[in-house]
Amino acid sequence: MFLPFLDHLRREGVPVSLREFLTFLQALEAGLATHDVEGFYHLARTAMVKDERHLDRFDRAFAAAFKGLESLTAEDVLQALDLPADWLAKLAEKHLTEEERAAVQALGGFDKLMEALKQRLDEQKGRHQGGNKWIGTTGTSPFGAYGYNPEGVRIGQEESRHRRAVKVWDRREFRNLDDRVEIGTRNIKVALRALRRWARDGAAEELDLDGTIRATAEHGWLDVQTRPERRNAVKVLLFLDVGGSMDPHVRVMEELFSAAKSEFRHLQPFYFHNCLYEGVWRDNARRWSAQVPTWDVLRSHGPDWKAIFVGDAAMSPYEITHPGGANEHWNKEAGQVWLTRAAEQWPGHLWINPVPESGWGYSPSTAMIARLFGGRMVPMTVEGIARGVKLLR
Repeated sequence: MFLPFLDHLRREGVPVSLREFLTFLQALEAGLATHDVEGFYHLARTAMVKDERHLDRFDRAFAAAFKGLESLTAEDVLQALDLPADWLAKLAEKHLTEEERAAVQALGGFDKLMEALKQRLDEQKGRHQGGNKWIGTTGTSPFGAYGYNPEGVRIGQEESRHRRAVKVWDRREFRNLDDRVEIGTRNIKVALRALRRWARDGAAEELDLDGTIRATAEHGWLDVQTRPERRNAVKVLLFLDVGGSMDPHVRVMEELFSAAKSEFRHLQPFYFHNCLYEGVWRDNARRWSAQVPTWDVLRSHGPDWKAIFVGDAAMSPYEITHPGGANEHWNKEAGQVWLTRAAEQWPGHLWINPVPESGWGYSPSTAMIARLFGGRMVPMTVEGIARGVKLLR
């Protein structure tokens, strides 16, 4: 019954051998994952994925092969995991009406929010559920999970729901973008080609067909002419926002990354989350342990590099304006300081936004970043990228 799953994996480009597939079946027969969707997922991934670069492809194959498998109830999962239900049961998420949401007021600013969180941590002695003050689940408190507040700190929640959190207290793991995605990249490549600047370098290794024809006609015998190979001399720094609100845009981000990698010989990709701060990274699996200081990137890449930032620019305004406002760590300098430094260091800079341009007005932070970049923000469409390329030239 799992042969279609194997077929989906191979179609997505996950190199699964027959031995690995048989190991997966043997593990199922031994009862290592029973009545537990999450356990089944992790068992299959462990048995059949050898390289973390293939995790996105595995997820796509798993979703296609087992669509609807997530219909198990929360009670079924809790029983299978055998964990304390009184601490893990989230109950039904509290859905408030527009009137109820309007009645929930923000605490009055980032500094007051952080001060209130510190006070709650000092006072609270146990778990709390519901209500509007303590750190807990559901309810309208600014601190906790699975409730609603227009400006809060998310603690103990797997993913964003309302995109209102000023800070996220839990460490999240992001995956690298798959730079080998080819489907849908053709039009993006065509748009990026307008940025190419050809230069000849290296040894005389490329056949000069026109020169060969001309020399042969002049001399009366075959006179093969060669010339240095033409290479695209444009140098591009690609800063990619990953995780959180960017999760729905992974596919189109991969298409852009793949197209850029094929078009530009000098391409340096870096990852960041929400806004540029003091560190970026090349590998999402090591984003906490192997960050590259942003100062090093600024110093080692001159003004002749083109800097392209890709992200939805949707975040708490504090992440841009306040020291300590970063979503997942305490930053000593505000995000706008680093974005300004980047714009000054690389005059050829651009921000590509995967959110449709009609939706930018719903996020105040989007307008803030667009202003910091001097209006150099374009949508991630073929027309938008073509417009952005003109700004970079």
